Amino acid sequence: MQLKIPVIDIDVTDVRRKNILSSPKFGGSCDIDSAPYLKELGIEIVERRQPIQFTSNFGEHVHRWAPYIQGFSSSFVQSILDKYRNDYESPVILDPFAGCGTVLTQSKLNGYTSVGTELNPLLHFIANTKVDSWDVDPDLLMAEFSAIPKKFRSLAPEFLKSENHFNKEVLKNLETLKGGIDSIQAKTKKQIKLKNLILLAFSSILIDCSNLKRTPCLGYWKDKKVADNAPWILMEHKIKDICNDLKILQRNFKENTKTESNAILANAMEYRHGNSFELVITSPPYMNGLDYVMNYKIEMAWLGFTREAKDAKKVKDNLVVCDNVSKGLIRTFAKTNSKYTNNWVEEIKENITDNIKRRGNYRRSDMPHIVHKYFDDMHKVIKTVTNALKPKGRFILVVGDSLIADVYVPTDLILARIGAELGLSIEKIERARNRHSGQVRNYRLRETIITLKKEKRGKKNNGR
Repeated sequence: MQLKIPVIDIDVTDVRRKNILSSPKFGGSCDIDSAPYLKELGIEIVERRQPIQFTSNFGEHVHRWAPYIQGFSSSFVQSILDKYRNDYESPVILDPFAGCGTVLTQSKLNGYTSVGTELNPLLHFIANTKVDSWDVDPDLLMAEFSAIPKKFRSLAPEFLKSENHFNKEVLKNLETLKGGIDSIQAKTKKQIKLKNLILLAFSSILIDCSNLKRTPCLGYWKDKKVADNAPWILMEHKIKDICNDLKILQRNFKENTKTESNAILANAMEYRHGNSFELVITSPPYMNGLDYVMNYKIEMAWLGFTREAKDAKKVKDNLVVCDNVSKGLIRTFAKTNSKYTNNWVEEIKENITDNIKRRGNYRRSDMPHIVHKYFDDMHKVIKTVTNALKPKGRFILVVGDSLIADVYVPTDLILARIGAELGLSIEKIERARNRHSGQVRNYRLRETIITLKKEKRGKKNNGR
């Protein structure tokens, strides 16, 4: 299909706009550009539209304790558990990118043992608290919160310039609230659980108390109005929500409160699991997605997981790579000889390199190596998961594709191919929803659900 390229008036159009309008992908679609890859894999993408975004979790018990915009919906996880209920009587479930613990929480609600790995210390804390606190006495939790003293003060993180993030009186109230929480005794297991729930609640109100918004990137909201006593009011509401949910859990899910569910602070690329899994449900970081660390820098700093800017950088550089990592990390990777690749990745790298030269500018000239490192990182993850997967077990990933420097990157198909190379069969790839490129807004991308299956021991399927 021949695309019409608009005539550009360079005198009245900035460089970025010119590049967008002159892009060969202007008005294009992933459906056209992924066709050769699908043909080579010998598969088709099935249409199965469904809500997979976290926003639907805001009203769900337990899930609502700490919203995480980059997560997926509990209803999606439940649909997977329901779908394979007859295949696996009592599956052990893994989420290698546990995030705020949606998979772990939903698995526990179903009485299924689950394990998650998460490298972001804030998210690890949230996930673990959400699945480890079901036996907490809600009346005791409310009493502990009500007794928080107002005579202490824990100062806001200075390296974040917190005085810009919060109004003066709001900031004072936050510091007093945090000081009171820090004074709570937490020596016994019961006390630790109580304090962790209060800390979780505190972390969840910080953005609502601030001059910031997250939709989905963290930024200032100049017209936002926040009452001076907002920290105490919002905190009380959150604690009440948690207490109400605990009552429901202890009444309706009493048998599941002891179901084993564990979030491990670990790197999904390296961690070797001691147990085997029937189901793996996850959503890896998107290659040109949000900054998964800096988007939660406020909460990370206030809870003490980062004490200076370099702490956040260290966490970010250890995650599966996105397009916001340090240049030094990418330079080191580019010099490495032992890394995964295939002909698709190499061709995409070459095309990105050529397009950056053609355009004359791009926000990151090392983008070809970032793309390469992403798939090298994911190859390590998929290999680790494959080794931990039981025969006939399934590996389900929610993935978004990308458009980078006018080059289409079929992330879902490349990850499916990697799975096939490692001995998994490509059972299906389903389109859950359409998206738009952040670079060329009228270029249509997709978000898909990949289902890979480990066949009987010794059998290998290349997915072709």
